[in-house]
Amino acid sequence: MLAKIRLYWPLTKSLQTGLLVSTGLAGYMSARCPVFNIPTLVGLLVSLVASISGSTVLNMWWDRDIDAKMGRTQKRPLASGAIEAREALLVGLILSGFGVGLALAMDLLFGAIIFAGLFFDVVVYTMWLKRRTCWSIVWGGISGGMPILAGRALGLGSVDWIGVVLAMGVLFWIPTHILTFSMRYFNDYQAAGVPTFPSTYGFATTRATIAISSILAALAMGAAAWGIGMEWGFLRLLGVLSGGLLVMAITIMFRPSERVNFGLFKYASVYMLAAMILVFITVL
Repeated sequence: MLAKIRLYWPLTKSLQTGLLVSTGLAGYMSARCPVFNIPTLVGLLVSLVASISGSTVLNMWWDRDIDAKMGRTQKRPLASGAIEAREALLVGLILSGFGVGLALAMDLLFGAIIFAGLFFDVVVYTMWLKRRTCWSIVWGGISGGMPILAGRALGLGSVDWIGVVLAMGVLFWIPTHILTFSMRYFNDYQAAGVPTFPSTYGFATTRATIAISSILAALAMGAAAWGIGMEWGFLRLLGVLSGGLLVMAITIMFRPSERVNFGLFKYASVYMLAAMILVFITVL
């Protein structure tokens, strides 16, 4: 049993899943609802973990052929044949179905948004667009913004402008995260035949896109933080973090290097996690 769990653990992309779950929790807490409502918190976390993990397993099931062509991913359990494709498909469907079902049982709006995120990620992004156009990342970004929107909708009982802006912050953050990755592993994506911004528009345009998306992500997070009533001290700290993101994004345009590129990739994740922590602290 433990051996099987170890095989499936990489399929869930635990760090990515954890980051997206943290955005959902931050969205819920931003509504300033009863924070320590344990049944709701547990339901929120379990539904997000299950649905996001399930979608990731389904993505890897679909992409197992191209993963086998890329040096970075060819040792993944599905690409290497360590896990049977039919078994992974079943696990992905069970996790996704359980996560969405639990979300719907908790609240119809919450469940509908979770389902939308799953649909955009698995069907629209992975199955339909990823192998056709580099603009697939837009739909991946929309999917990534659904957990934080869902969390806030669960807390409020409705969708408001703050929830939409929070989701947009994640949407604009995702190109910073993904495009730096696609430049670092440019040859891998070329070998697999997956269209990326660098292969379609060149590295200079990709770097400009990263800079623009970083600015928009920082503005969106700042506007949402102001909207939820974040204290001035925390707002200043968020501004400092946003400034770091912008400096690195601009540096990658004018002084590009592998070190700066990968540094921005890492910092983008730290930035989003730190922004979510500031939301937690604000409402406690």
